[in-house]
Amino acid sequence: MAPKENYNAESITVLEGLTAVRVRPGMYIGSVSTKGLNHLIYEIVDNAVDEHLAGFCSEIHVTLEADGSAVISDNGRGIPIDLHEKGVSAERLVFTTLHAGGKFDNNAYKTSGGLHGVGSSVVNALSTWMKVRVKRGGQIYQDTYERGEPTTDLIDGLLPVVGKGRGTGTEISFLPDDTIFDHTVFKAEDIKNRLHETAYLNPNLVIHFTDNRVTPSQSVSFHEPEGLSGFVSHINEGKETVHDIVYLKGASEGIEVECAFQYTNEFHESVLGFCNNIYNAEGGTHITGFKTIFTTVINSYARQLGILKDKDTNFTGPDVRNGMTAIVSIKHPDPRFEGQTKTKLDNQDAAKVVSNVIGAEVQRYFDRNVEILKNVISCAEKAAKIRKTEEKAKTNMLTKQKFSFDSNGKLANCESRDAKKCEIFIVEGDSAGGSAKMARNRQYQAIMPIRGKILNVEKASIDKVLANAEIKTMINAFGCGFSEGYGNDFDITKLRYDKIIIMADADVDGAHICTLLLTLFYRFMPELIQEGHVYIAMPPLYKVIPSRGEGEYLYDDKALAKYRKNHKGNFTLQRYKGLGEMDAEQLWETTLDPETRYLKQVSIEDSYSADKITEKLMGSDVAPRKAFIYDHANEALLDV
Repeated sequence: MAPKENYNAESITVLEGLTAVRVRPGMYIGSVSTKGLNHLIYEIVDNAVDEHLAGFCSEIHVTLEADGSAVISDNGRGIPIDLHEKGVSAERLVFTTLHAGGKFDNNAYKTSGGLHGVGSSVVNALSTWMKVRVKRGGQIYQDTYERGEPTTDLIDGLLPVVGKGRGTGTEISFLPDDTIFDHTVFKAEDIKNRLHETAYLNPNLVIHFTDNRVTPSQSVSFHEPEGLSGFVSHINEGKETVHDIVYLKGASEGIEVECAFQYTNEFHESVLGFCNNIYNAEGGTHITGFKTIFTTVINSYARQLGILKDKDTNFTGPDVRNGMTAIVSIKHPDPRFEGQTKTKLDNQDAAKVVSNVIGAEVQRYFDRNVEILKNVISCAEKAAKIRKTEEKAKTNMLTKQKFSFDSNGKLANCESRDAKKCEIFIVEGDSAGGSAKMARNRQYQAIMPIRGKILNVEKASIDKVLANAEIKTMINAFGCGFSEGYGNDFDITKLRYDKIIIMADADVDGAHICTLLLTLFYRFMPELIQEGHVYIAMPPLYKVIPSRGEGEYLYDDKALAKYRKNHKGNFTLQRYKGLGEMDAEQLWETTLDPETRYLKQVSIEDSYSADKITEKLMGSDVAPRKAFIYDHANEALLDV
């Protein structure tokens, strides 16, 4: 059924209750970090995109203001302002009640990214203030809130009119609550990437972004009429491609499926999934359906063409996808996601429909484009050969030598073998490693010192990676093997430690070592990050010892400034230049003790962006890295 024109109060279905959002914001936006902060904007933008999907919005404006607020406007139908059966304006219900919105009315929205209908009310609850302006019927209506509570008096349940205006649409302004979020400065680069991504997924939509926090203001517009094909082209920019981009489209059981893919000679898999314009970072059933059918089709063609003989085993999924850049986007009338941030699609019918549609369309395409088919199969052949060669190399290097846990005698392992309780600290330097070994709880804490900077795996060949003593020690200590572009023998269930904690000095060299280790984990053991096992220790920069009273550890310059402001009397300030300057007791108190330490958990929000930034900062091409450093120089934290 097509969306109806008379989008009004009857379209708003109420499922009740705005509670506990401010108490547990992470349940609704993922976290109170910059990631969660930016998510506030995404929630409002997603609502505007839903209007576009319904056929009533062609432009969206996103503006970051100098006072820290954000303004999102669209030229859709405008949120209904008429009287709801609950006795108040429908707009008031949308912004004060969880699960209130047009997303639950199939006549209002055929497909929607806002499954739970909590986006607008959650943003309101987590904002110091919010202002909503709606243009409908030649009038402009306004409502205002403070921390989720209305501050505008309704007139017989309806919003006051504050002016006249042509057209229709909604404008929402809000200031994030600094008592909720760690920081309240939106990250423009991440927001622009998300908006650009949305433009690729909606070829007929124009999105304007303006940052008024800088002088002069910076503005950019995103309009990508080539859609998914343009998105794949953007991802593969600068890479050697094997064939032209393939675009497929179809529908079944009310679910629309789009796909674009292209192979490069870099043999690195990048498959991104979207449902109703929402990026599913952890994939889901639609990606499973795509991967399964594509592997089946390629193996079938390889046997028909005689490339795979009767005695040959099939290509594996990683064989088939190595070199592939693919985007799978579906429109589902009733999507189910794992969590409010929609990182993984859970609809079983999506796997079936994607498999059927892509299976039929890709075979139709390959039947007409045999040369491209042969190029794709050639990529799988090369990947399979390299995989088999590497499997032998791994066997020789890792199994034949039969390492215990430690090939160079540096690992001080813990006594417990219960992986859920154990943690391993990768410590920079022998001096800090020695202190850490004395300070640790031997029952469940393992210490592995590393000397200097490990190999940059982004630039190194596989044989050099496997020959590196530090890397071999880590691989064997973790116990779950490692994965690489041509194959995968990584088994997360064999991981010996629940937490892998990087412990480096709080200086430039320490940051570099941390980055090198994260590059290793991301490229060769990404599941460690995806499953939440990788952490970064946060040792303090200072210890203040007042003339009277207990000493106190301060973790950054902001904490020191606050201490100076609030503390009366003299105090001694100790600055820690490195972990080696701490004795065992201090190291335990600040960095090892689970009761008092601070850890940062490493996560991947967007695999596409993560891949790009890793390639840019750690790869062989100097020019992009230099440009990045210049562009972000003002964000650097200098150790002075």
